[in-house]
Amino acid sequence: MTGRKKVILDVDTGVDDALAIILAVTSGQLDILGITTVSGNVSLDQATLNTCKILELLGVSGQIPVCRGADQPLLRESVFEHRVHGKDGIGGALADMVVTQQAEAERAEDFIIRQVLAQPGEVTLIMTAPLTNLARALHKCPELTRHAAEVIVMGGVVQGFGNITPTAEYNMYADPEAAKLVLAAGFPRLTLVGLDVTRKALLSAEDIAKLQVPAIREYVEKSTADYRTRYYERNGVQACALHDPLAVGVALNRSFVTVHDFYVDVETRSDLCDGQTVCDFQNRLGKPANAGVCLEVDAPAFLKGFINSLNQGRTKDGSH
Repeated sequence: MTGRKKVILDVDTGVDDALAIILAVTSGQLDILGITTVSGNVSLDQATLNTCKILELLGVSGQIPVCRGADQPLLRESVFEHRVHGKDGIGGALADMVVTQQAEAERAEDFIIRQVLAQPGEVTLIMTAPLTNLARALHKCPELTRHAAEVIVMGGVVQGFGNITPTAEYNMYADPEAAKLVLAAGFPRLTLVGLDVTRKALLSAEDIAKLQVPAIREYVEKSTADYRTRYYERNGVQACALHDPLAVGVALNRSFVTVHDFYVDVETRSDLCDGQTVCDFQNRLGKPANAGVCLEVDAPAFLKGFINSLNQGRTKDGSH
């Protein structure tokens, strides 16, 4: 027994998914059973390639299986976020990197099902992308809900505005039917890490300067450059939000966030509000809570942990 928490990361590797993978690997606290990819910020092919590039950068290529998942949402057309994440999804960083790892033949949803059923009550699913893969897994294996240790979802916003429409957070908006299905599935422990907290976990140029592993610092600086510019244009802050890394942070140390249990659903039939996460704060619907919703975050503590973790990382060339 390693004593490390067993996790599967489900990603659509754009800028912040990549940082989440780096945090998960460098932390040394997680037994990463595999990484599943899905269409979201970028195409499935690009998300898979980016994931393999990050594993190559970290010197762990071939050590963590990567499984391809859904190449489009359950019912809708894909909505990519190239303006935020760059044409390649990671801001043009690692453009010349040669990737040696190939994706596994096993499909993402089958990998999730197999791992969770083989280790009941032990596997935490960290979902930092549209929830298409998990929805497909639940369709094949509804009893998955009884066997997952926890599902941590970077998605939604319950007390603020959206980041792709006035009301919707991107991951929920990209496949709201999948999100609705996952929230209704009955996972006994599902945690929503939404924009309410991720917008407070900001990475600035000063923070990047604290990174001590040259290859990681250079990668983070380059990959987030346009991302930080876009964030400044929209929010007036010289930084970028660590949306997906905070979901990994919650898996590493739940005390980073304050969580309250509520009933949460997702709007799927609205011209203006598709993808909105509706949180029943006053129990007006009379339905039992189905999610732990993160409402507050100790951002300085998380950021310190993030930087410390990345500073423990090794890279392909052995630099430390």
